[in-house]
Amino acid sequence: MDEIEKTDNSWKSKALGVGALIGAFTGIGIAYFLIQNAEKEGEQFSFSSGQGVKLGLLLLGTMRQVMQMDDGGSKGKKR
Repeated sequence: MDEIEKTDNSWKSKALGVGALIGAFTGIGIAYFLIQNAEKEGEQFSFSSGQGVKLGLLLLGTMRQVMQMDDGGSKGKKR
């Protein structure tokens, strides 16, 4: 019984690990490109609160789209 539970939880751990890596690399990549763009323009990077709100809403919308990706094929299934 313990082996079945470990197998059931292993995919969850893998999914969380992959998601964390994708998020970390995406964040580092975006920061790198923002810094490069600011240096190219000869300025220091600055981030206003309005830009932060826009970014937060954009990320929430993206997360919503990702969560809805599974909805199309599971109409006949119980959850």
